Amino acid sequence: MENSRRTFLASISMLAAYSAFPINAFNFGLSKKLRVVLVGTGIRGTSFWGKRLVDEYSDILEFVGLSDINPGRLKYGKEYIGANCPTFIDFDKMLVETKPDLVIVTTMDSTHHEFIIKGLEFGCDVLTEKPLTTNENKAQAILDAERKSNKNLIVGFNYRWSPYNTKIKEIIASGAIGKITSVDFHWYLNTYHGASYFRRWHGIKDKGGSLWVHKSTHHFDLLNWWLDSDPEQVFAYGSLEYYGSNGAFRGDNCRTCEYKTSCDYFYDITKNKRLMDLYVANEKHDGYIRDNCLFRKEIDIYDKMSAQIKYANNVTVNYSLTTYSPFEGWRIAFNGTEGRIEASLDIPYDKKVSINQAEMHAKEMEQNTLEEANSESIIVHKLWNDFDTVEVPFEKGYHGGGDKRLHDKIFKTPNTEDPYERAAGIRDGIMSAIIGIAARKSIESGDPIKIKDLTDIKPMPNRNK
Repeated sequence: MENSRRTFLASISMLAAYSAFPINAFNFGLSKKLRVVLVGTGIRGTSFWGKRLVDEYSDILEFVGLSDINPGRLKYGKEYIGANCPTFIDFDKMLVETKPDLVIVTTMDSTHHEFIIKGLEFGCDVLTEKPLTTNENKAQAILDAERKSNKNLIVGFNYRWSPYNTKIKEIIASGAIGKITSVDFHWYLNTYHGASYFRRWHGIKDKGGSLWVHKSTHHFDLLNWWLDSDPEQVFAYGSLEYYGSNGAFRGDNCRTCEYKTSCDYFYDITKNKRLMDLYVANEKHDGYIRDNCLFRKEIDIYDKMSAQIKYANNVTVNYSLTTYSPFEGWRIAFNGTEGRIEASLDIPYDKKVSINQAEMHAKEMEQNTLEEANSESIIVHKLWNDFDTVEVPFEKGYHGGGDKRLHDKIFKTPNTEDPYERAAGIRDGIMSAIIGIAARKSIESGDPIKIKDLTDIKPMPNRNK
């Protein structure tokens, strides 16, 4: 039998290419473990792609290197992850000295392309957090590098793996409402989670590409996957009307702000030991402030966003993202030639929400083994008939149960055929990010943007043909 590293490399190739998996694709534990390096030791890197891999999969993989530009975060990250490996400020040096099989990229969005391309050119497979990248030139550079390298790239789209989202895919694919013709999709970020993006580097367009890219790439990927088609054209509106310079007052950060007793958005980071140890203790190294002011004048992303997306299969989508909603949740409706599907999560008026709004995102991000099981509804309404209610088992933690299922697919059961094709490769990464990139360009120009003009990938009516 081949060793675990070689079987992983074969399997990751199939994940990226949407191929069926061979029987016994993984033979972990028979020989050498998969050699993994991680670049970017922030929250997501140290938790989901760090500590959880060590806790759950240390029998089949090992971290051989960690890298970050901030030496303090790097030191903390190694301790938090529990990895027994060297650390590197210099990413290139880490590749040369550790010779990894897999590079995991969890850096600031605008730098993803640098590490993805270097990893591919060095001869490694690469797994990156979403979004793939932040503009069309970087997307094309990644695409060119992957083609030349003969290696593979996986994008960590965990939302696809939530049982609730998978059930929507199953109902659409069954033809329950005929051919989909249009979609209304609205996502609401509350004044805790939504505001947090404007505290961080995500509030700067050059760093996160705006929330059109950083946050909405999740939603656009779901649309592409649900509709089984590629976007063709985008027209968008957006503005910054609430956060940033719109605030009546501002300070250096929440900890020292003179308005902390009167600001509705005061955030006491000192109550969170993990954030204090990871970020505040290491501000001295790079100046990054985790509890920055929501109303600082350098913020230049949009806080109000709306887009019209036309797909290559002629489906039209109305999409919006609100960043200062009283509640956190989303609604979607699919209109078809034979009916309508309605789905929503966490809308307090539809179903009593047991978690308060301040805890909502923290609960979703939990990576421990505690699970909260209940059910959520999907409405299927056929023409000339009463509606049916489909109840779907639901878990709040792990991003609706998606995180652990994504990990298991990559590291434990890649040989299991997935009828829903949830594994995401480079095309998925580009086609989701490019909608947000196109929306941003449309706002800036006032014109609709054709997707085919942004990279050399041409939109297809059916993405699997």
